[in-house]
Amino acid sequence: MSLIKENNRQYYAGAQSFLATTENPSDFTTTFDTDLVFGSYDPSETNYALNNFKIYVAAPGDINYTEYIDEYTVVGNTISIDGGLDVNWSVVVQLKSETGGEYGDRSAFGTTVEENWGSYAYTKLDDIINNFLVAYVGAGKLIPSVKRTDLIFFAKRAMQEFSYDTLKSIKSKELSIPPSLSLAMPQDYVNYVKMSWVDNSGVKHVIYPTTLTSNPYKSPVQDSKGLPLQDNFDNNITGTSVTENRWENNRIGEINSDLRDGLLPIYDGLGNYETRSGAYGIDPKLAQVNGWFTINERKNTFSFSNDLVGRIIILEYISDGLAYDLDTKVPKMAEEAMYAYMSHAILSTRSGQPEYIINRLSREKTAKLRNAKIRLSNIKLEEISQVMRGKSKWLKH
Repeated sequence: MSLIKENNRQYYAGAQSFLATTENPSDFTTTFDTDLVFGSYDPSETNYALNNFKIYVAAPGDINYTEYIDEYTVVGNTISIDGGLDVNWSVVVQLKSETGGEYGDRSAFGTTVEENWGSYAYTKLDDIINNFLVAYVGAGKLIPSVKRTDLIFFAKRAMQEFSYDTLKSIKSKELSIPPSLSLAMPQDYVNYVKMSWVDNSGVKHVIYPTTLTSNPYKSPVQDSKGLPLQDNFDNNITGTSVTENRWENNRIGEINSDLRDGLLPIYDGLGNYETRSGAYGIDPKLAQVNGWFTINERKNTFSFSNDLVGRIIILEYISDGLAYDLDTKVPKMAEEAMYAYMSHAILSTRSGQPEYIINRLSREKTAKLRNAKIRLSNIKLEEISQVMRGKSKWLKH
């Protein structure tokens, strides 16, 4: 049985056509891989914006479609038009697209179509769980029975562990650095991978973390003896961080300007810099002009040096792969490794299991995880050859 259910028009254009007939003038069931999301049929209502599709109709023989805004309902992926349509009227369900679609006034703007592209390379976590129950659980198998709740827990744990170093879980956001010089961490943030600012040519320049400063977790107000002051509720009074304020108002921009002019800034540890030509006395962590950032654990924000204000940056980070619950996508190249992880996790936590079985499953888990890493690393011989060209050249002093 074929795994691809959508035709080419459904996949690329996000559109599916129907014809109203005498037998079926009102009910139309879509077969997209993407489920319909319905908020309201009325464009004047706020919930109408929740729809991930629009409906267009055309009279017999007419090639000009208009949006259908009379009353209809949606149950699952079946659209029911109240009162039905006249026989031989054409109906098109258009998923929202960045181009607006090809029907009516082409106003079906959204990203539903584009989000479905490339989806064949992935399997939903819910499908992983269902497949595991069919293939690995039952009479005569290593796992005679398992609670679905336990299976969901181990599947999520596998997803988390794989997301950190195996799966293609790196996400990125394009952001602008505001005058406050701080940006909130993304909602599904776990750890950062890289921070870069983008120049006028679209080229990325890496922003490095700095140890020149830090973001104090607490800044209590002190009395003349150095003791923290308390408010009326007996809690320490927190003041503004002097360290952060000085870092925001330092002369990083002048330092970077000197670097661009070939003058190397020498930091004396007392807040003073002097410039010298040449490489004598250079501190490697200062030998770059792309700016710096720190992670403010108190506010859960990224703080940037003041020379980056107004710049466009790209934040690359990893998540744990569970931000969207069971709709989380698992690359098919790692599917077998997921099953091996879940099998080992389930049996290793049960009492009375033979150790040779646990050891065998542990070895299978390790081997299949290694295979998944190799597959997902996407190594191409031509790319390696291009990178390695010139690596044998002599370094001249």
